[in-house]
Amino acid sequence: MIYLDNAATTLKKPEQVIDAVVYAMGNFGNASRGAHGYSLDASRMIFGTRQKIADMFGCPGADHVIFTSNATESLNMAINGIISPGDRVITTDLEHNSVLRPLYRLENESHISLGFVPSDRKGCLRLSDFEKLVTDRTKAVVCTHASNLTGNIVDIAEIGKIARRHGALFIVDASQTAGFVNINMEKMNIDVLCFSGHKGLMGPQGTGALLVRDGIEIRPFKTGGTGVQSYEKSQPAEYPVRLEAGTLNSHGIAGLSAALDFISATGIDKIEQKENRLLRRFYEQVSGVRGVTVYGDFSSSLHAPVAALNIRSVDSGEISDCLFREYSIATRPGAHCAPRMHEALGTREQGAVRFSFSWFNTEEEIDIAADAVKEIAAKY
Repeated sequence: MIYLDNAATTLKKPEQVIDAVVYAMGNFGNASRGAHGYSLDASRMIFGTRQKIADMFGCPGADHVIFTSNATESLNMAINGIISPGDRVITTDLEHNSVLRPLYRLENESHISLGFVPSDRKGCLRLSDFEKLVTDRTKAVVCTHASNLTGNIVDIAEIGKIARRHGALFIVDASQTAGFVNINMEKMNIDVLCFSGHKGLMGPQGTGALLVRDGIEIRPFKTGGTGVQSYEKSQPAEYPVRLEAGTLNSHGIAGLSAALDFISATGIDKIEQKENRLLRRFYEQVSGVRGVTVYGDFSSSLHAPVAALNIRSVDSGEISDCLFREYSIATRPGAHCAPRMHEALGTREQGAVRFSFSWFNTEEEIDIAADAVKEIAAKY
């Protein structure tokens, strides 16, 4: 089986990730909930993982790394913890529902004002549209780093400058870029960075993080046990426990820690080069095929390892099913939780078939997938 659904989750993990999870399940107690060795070992591992993440993403310190179960939880915590009734928020047509639905709910329940930077037919955003929409009345800008549908990468450093100039907070969804490209919160003017651990970072499902810059206040999304200040009636004010009520997923975090080690040893630049090479190899073979439409802008040298396409007017689910049944190739069809992006591309009814690549894919697999697209296109 050829697995090309890595934008949803990486199936192939480094062996050391699996080993780390197995070891944690047999040796770690509850972090910060005891003075015995099993608890202390879990606490040390978790702190070490915070530090690795802070170093990788230019976060001000390990205590500003908050562990979550996935990017959706991270984004909900950031959006609901920062935005207040009556605030003005700017976002984009590229966003995943993990951004859109929390914002729509606040629009309905708290009467916030929303503005959307539009996408063109290639899935691109214009910085000039941010300049028009972001004003001194804007509380926050929420933006993805790369579309999970087209793979187009957004210039978040420049958007961060625009937000900073107007005093707006900048919240970035790096679900499709964490572990694939270098991200530095300080240099890119990012106030809050959110991502999952199970995609480009190649860690276990059930892991994610929210990284917060110094001086940013986020209200607790949930309250409960922290292992510290137990006699206080309210959630502790300091990070990370302000946002980490309840037992952490130490088994998953152990796997994420091992994945971070793998990425550091391999090199993010090397990972980016390989995954981009695989993407370009696929794109060059299928983009000129009669009846095939590939979505997105491939003119930039930097592009997330994602290619979405359709074959004539055939439903994307039918094509994806054919790829799996006849060729044993796993892809993802449908709307990809990105409704505004499909509206912009004109694929609301048809959806699209998404191919997404990882470090563990090979050129041979790419060629087989491209040949399959050609054969299916000829058939239809």
